[in-house]
Amino acid sequence: MSEPRISRFELQLLEKLWELGPCSVREVQESLPEKERPAYTTVQTMIYRLEEKGAVRRVKKIGNAHLFQAILTRKVVHRRLIGDLLSLFGGSAAPVVSHLVETGKLTLADVKELEKRLAAMEKKS
Repeated sequence: MSEPRISRFELQLLEKLWELGPCSVREVQESLPEKERPAYTTVQTMIYRLEEKGAVRRVKKIGNAHLFQAILTRKVVHRRLIGDLLSLFGGSAAPVVSHLVETGKLTLADVKELEKRLAAMEKKS
């Protein structure tokens, strides 16, 4: 099964589920920043959509409230988002890396860590 496409808002909800663990829609909604907090029904709809996509599941029911937990890991979701981003550049990481360097978001320490990972990958092959 391919990894589902996750919107920015869905990612925000998944981040809360990863942070909080199994919780209700109300708990997710109340954990969002108060200034931009969406309505309960909006969060509920999005959690249900994430459930349909296979990204979350209901794990328990307490009274009328269902508890949800993330099924997908951060790594899986990030891999899909990064793959989608790279596809916008024809699969090439060069424009993205160039931008990260120009904006200072890719540090020398990051580059050294990447070099270590590449060296380890070469040894495996």
